[in-house]
Amino acid sequence: MPEALEGLSWSAWWLDDAGAVFDARERAYRLYRKRGDATGAARMAIWLAVDHLDFHGTLAVASGWLQRAHRLLDPLEPRPEHGWLAFHDGYVALIRGEAANSEELGTYAAELGRRFEIPDLEMLGLALEGATLVARARVEEGMRCLDEATALALEGQAEVPISSAWACCFLVSACMSARDYERAFQWCDRIAEFAERYGSRYMLGFCRAEYGAVHLWRGRWKEAEVVLRASAEDFSRSRPAMVGAPLVGLAELRRRQGRRAEAEALLDQAGSSSKALLCRARLAFDEGDALQAVELLERLLRRLPADGMLDRGPALELLVSAQVARGELDEAASALAALRQIERLVGTLAWRASADLAEGTLEAARGNHDRARALLEDAVDHFQRCGAPFEAALAQIELATSLLALGRMDHAKREAAAVLDCLLELGASAEAERARRILEASARDDGRSPFPEVTPRELEVLRLLAEGLTNEQIAEQLVVSEHTVHHHVTSIKRKLDLPSRTAAAAYAFRHGLL
Repeated sequence: MPEALEGLSWSAWWLDDAGAVFDARERAYRLYRKRGDATGAARMAIWLAVDHLDFHGTLAVASGWLQRAHRLLDPLEPRPEHGWLAFHDGYVALIRGEAANSEELGTYAAELGRRFEIPDLEMLGLALEGATLVARARVEEGMRCLDEATALALEGQAEVPISSAWACCFLVSACMSARDYERAFQWCDRIAEFAERYGSRYMLGFCRAEYGAVHLWRGRWKEAEVVLRASAEDFSRSRPAMVGAPLVGLAELRRRQGRRAEAEALLDQAGSSSKALLCRARLAFDEGDALQAVELLERLLRRLPADGMLDRGPALELLVSAQVARGELDEAASALAALRQIERLVGTLAWRASADLAEGTLEAARGNHDRARALLEDAVDHFQRCGAPFEAALAQIELATSLLALGRMDHAKREAAAVLDCLLELGASAEAERARRILEASARDDGRSPFPEVTPRELEVLRLLAEGLTNEQIAEQLVVSEHTVHHHVTSIKRKLDLPSRTAAAAYAFRHGLL
């Protein structure tokens, strides 16, 4: 009997027994076909598609099973299976970056759920629609759909229990994209309760990965490591194809700790996801290779859909900094404009802080240190209000740099000292070194030459750098190659023991090169 095999497949699913799941569902599919039950066969085809995504991460195979379900269902009048097919089609469309199609399919799935009085289908259709709207930066509209979906989920009327957890997962993921970390954390608690009740390693893996991201944001790095490791273990035992997410989270933690080799090893295990590529770009930037960072970020942005604005935001943040480091200020301004658009649409304090930090960094590179100071002070305040100590510390380093340029030595020293203590407490060794250099620079006022060992040619480059010129513009003015200018800037930073191009420009400004 195919019905018995279908029931067996669900028992195996909850036990994370992939072999038994596939065996039971494939046999049920064949028996439904033999009986002439197109609806039953299509239902099995739909869930086999989901299984291939969950257990193996094989999108092409999943798409094949969904097409099989279409061939069976398309000739028939609408029924619940059409709604389930629409939902899973929409989820695949979301993965592929086809946001408009995903939103439309989510709406249709919810409509069929209401028509046939299937709470599971209605809540998941609403959740998919809401998640797609949030990804497109239509956050308020999307959150209304997600709130309704989770309200349905909490009524506890789902016929397939995992549907309620999935609806909550969509909400958590949307909150993380909007950087509403407190709300995400609260919903993770609800999903974790569900996972514990049903003994689902699969859902525990998801919750722990998101818990890890929240702990990382809050500066609770020891807790982050514990839950991210647990998430990787959960996924490796239940859904190996999903283990990449917590591994990237651990790699980001190692990057912040200055443990580059370990971060790279984790990324090698994690695969080639967009988040892994972003982490590699951050590693390149940390090492002072702004060119590689820019190239990796441009590759990432080409990969991401243009209307998936929230997914593009983290790459744009780093792109501003990397282009500023290369002296590509016009290009940095373009990236900043796109980031500001996201910030205005989303409206959360965390995104405003990120945009203020990016703009403050750019204004400092242009030599507008009074304007930079105000923006960077706001960024520090906003990050601190969000409970994000590491991000606040990065903004404080840039703030201290601009205060140096303005000659406000005591204020710069206080900011640098405070941020150094914070970073040492977090365990962020590389960024702590940057803060230490700023602190030392703020103390250099002993009557000695402020430019030891800097050659006359390097002084020319430094003067133009302080005026806000890009490497290309400096090269044109001095009639040398852009590569030569880049070599001079690197040498200047090394000789003055300064952490960045912006810091070098600020130092030159303070010591009267303009």
